Amino acid sequence: MEKEHDETVRLIATKLYEAGKLSLGQAAEMCSMRKWDFAEILINFGISYLDPSVKADLDRD
Repeated sequence: MEKEHDETVRLIATKLYEAGKLSLGQAAEMCSMRKWDFAEILINFGISYLDPSVKADLDRD
């Protein structure tokens, strides 16, 4: 049951981060994770944690 709870919290934090309601640090804290560990969760959901301008530069190369 705890695993489902953790997954639900991660999904909610991911969606709040994607909507701009939470920073990366806030979303990671919500999940009791370090920022870089939460960034991996974002990647798994197909969400970029990079600043949009940095992402645009990377996409051009």
